[in-house]
Amino acid sequence: MKYCKKCILPSTRPNIQLDKNGVCCERVIQKKTINWDERLDSLKKIIKQIKSKNATYDCVIPVSGGKDSTWQVLKVLEFGLKPLCVTWKTPARTNIGAENLENLISLGVDHIDFTINPKVEKLLSKASFIKTGIPALPMHLALFSIPTRIAINYQIPLLIWGENSAFEYGGASELANTPFINRSWLAKYGVSDNTFAEDWVSDEISFSDLYPYSYPSDIEIEKADLKGIFLGHYLEWNPRETFKLAKSMGFKAADQPLLGAYEFADIDDDFIMPVHHWLKWYKFGFTRTWDNLSIDIRSGNITRDEAIEKIRSLGNERPSEAIKKYCSFIGISDAEFEDICNKFRDSNIWKKDNKGKYFIENFLIDNWSWNEI
Repeated sequence: MKYCKKCILPSTRPNIQLDKNGVCCERVIQKKTINWDERLDSLKKIIKQIKSKNATYDCVIPVSGGKDSTWQVLKVLEFGLKPLCVTWKTPARTNIGAENLENLISLGVDHIDFTINPKVEKLLSKASFIKTGIPALPMHLALFSIPTRIAINYQIPLLIWGENSAFEYGGASELANTPFINRSWLAKYGVSDNTFAEDWVSDEISFSDLYPYSYPSDIEIEKADLKGIFLGHYLEWNPRETFKLAKSMGFKAADQPLLGAYEFADIDDDFIMPVHHWLKWYKFGFTRTWDNLSIDIRSGNITRDEAIEKIRSLGNERPSEAIKKYCSFIGISDAEFEDICNKFRDSNIWKKDNKGKYFIENFLIDNWSWNEI
């Protein structure tokens, strides 16, 4: 494994490449060269065009109640748009997540909380986890599809998403630099293993069952004259800054991080997201914490050495309680969970010692305690 010399992300992370200098994040660092005034002007032109349509709602904002969706709502309201906020309701919603969602709604928006048939959700969750090793695959299908379907059905002309993950975390330049979201972007960066709802039809699950997960075709979207944009393309996105703004309007952080390095992120879901991000350890040899700390390094909040020391101090981050809850949710044993995870363990980076313990050669941190069997 090789690691970025500016942040700590490994070369195994999907959609990143180390350049000749051993750096993965030059494009992200180039954010400082973006003319944000020009982009703001472009956003204002879109807003003017949308408001001229005199629709019942100007836009749909997909929200979880997290600090980023709170930021999106606050910015949209500042621009004088009337949003309809839409949430895919996770079966693992936390108390603090529910409180933050209520706080977001209290900012002055209409809101739809969409619950998918739990029997279908469990079936799809189990099938997709076994086949792809992506615990949050149903979540990602739903959170992109449901708001888009609602925008079409309510004849709402604009969808406003948050940051473009292809830009913020690394991706192909043509999709990383686009202000728009479409089916091609979803196929590559929608974290659904390049699948859509129709790919999951089986003897147990019909397409009718999967309809809430079904993203509209390009023809449907074009016919509806619907546009989806990344707000982070027009306004600079920084997780600590979005948190500050959200906190000033009543958003609550956790007492300590539930996952990763941020006490203000990934706190609305009790077991799906912790397990989803834990699978990175098997597949790529890093965790959510590495993502968070790498953003902080690029933003100048910490040094690379400080980030490495943080990883060392945390040690094994296995979310044991979340794994138990997830196994109970989809109906598998702990042993079955480990067997499935090991199917997706990258043999190019993971080796076994003479006692049968897995370890990673040339790991970023010396003298790491390899606790996994």
